[in-house]
Amino acid sequence: MGMTMSQKILAAHAGLESVVPGQLISAKLDMVLGNDITTPVAINEFEKVGFTEVFDKDKVAIVLDHFVPNKDIKAAEQSKQCRCFAGCHGVSHFYDVGKMGIEHALLPEQGVVTAGDCIIGADSHTCTYGALGAFSTGVGSTDMAAGMATGTAWFKVPSALKFVLTGKLAPNCSGKDVILSIIGKIGVDGALYQSMEFTGEGVHSLSMDDRLCICNMAIEAGAKNGIFPVDEVTIAYMKDRCEREPVIYEADEDAVYEKTYEINLSEIVPTVSCPHLPENTKSADTLTHIKIDQVVIGSCTNGRMEDMETAYRVLKGKKIADGVRCIIIPATMQIYRDCVEKGYVTAFIDAGAVVSTPTCGPCLGGYMGILAAGEKCIATTNRNFVGRMGHVDSEVYLASPATAAASAITGYITPYKEG
Repeated sequence: MGMTMSQKILAAHAGLESVVPGQLISAKLDMVLGNDITTPVAINEFEKVGFTEVFDKDKVAIVLDHFVPNKDIKAAEQSKQCRCFAGCHGVSHFYDVGKMGIEHALLPEQGVVTAGDCIIGADSHTCTYGALGAFSTGVGSTDMAAGMATGTAWFKVPSALKFVLTGKLAPNCSGKDVILSIIGKIGVDGALYQSMEFTGEGVHSLSMDDRLCICNMAIEAGAKNGIFPVDEVTIAYMKDRCEREPVIYEADEDAVYEKTYEINLSEIVPTVSCPHLPENTKSADTLTHIKIDQVVIGSCTNGRMEDMETAYRVLKGKKIADGVRCIIIPATMQIYRDCVEKGYVTAFIDAGAVVSTPTCGPCLGGYMGILAAGEKCIATTNRNFVGRMGHVDSEVYLASPATAAASAITGYITPYKEG
């Protein structure tokens, strides 16, 4: 029986010729990731068991991004614990204030992850790196601790869903509209513990930022991972960037999929996920009566350079509506710098927005944009559960950067229209 891309990567890292869905395997890891919230828990477990060193100082990444710069004493203590651990063990991929970024934007940008890798991260959106043709998935902090010490992890080999992409997106649509549409179609448990594998001619029209966004939200459909084939777009992105030599895997022609979905990208429209689940999607043009209080453009889903370029294109020369707070968060320091050099930050400020240092802050209701009771926010983040961004009586609407920026100008949910 043929194997999918994910199954091939897992088989190779388990030292096996082949694997089948449901099989339990132990696989070698190319990268183990943690952040300032999950790493302290992993460190405690690491030390409690009696481990004294990490398996490879170059294959552990610790990124301080959720509450950094620190918002309170507890956040400061957590970051201090991470700093001490990274220093003690010589962790080479340690990212703190000044060189930090939101982990799932930072690691691809810095070339820390590459095609063919097997990656675990103590953060559910670790599935982002499938955009590069890697198998990457989120785990708990205990699994992170074991991964840091042994360089291996246990997996149950996932079955797969196949998404055949055709056509090309309209100018006012992006990868965010694609993944929101898919989640609206299959539901938040539509890919439960399965691999979402994207293929078809439509893939080639998607940018790397689109693909990273799509894989980032695979977990919102319950998936174990999302993954794209390696093509010329991937290769161009990885060139002179990645630390390790990419290894390219392709699905077998007779690979078995639980279900196949046909997605015509030309039929995708600006899409919004309404409270309180990502699957509650509607066309943005049906929601123009909804008044908003806050806009957040950023996060590990949509804080990349193309997202900043989109926000700039929409906001340049415009003014944000009275009564609307617009928070823009470039996902890494490099993206922040590029925004400064290109004049984007000036345009954002002139429009009435605030520009933040890279942080996950508002996405998880941590800081830098907490909502009060009754307030509504349209955000480019990835989750809109009850109380996700603050008070349990607030509401979060998920959308693309274009829709979010257009909504900031009108004060109501508004799809962006070119020109």
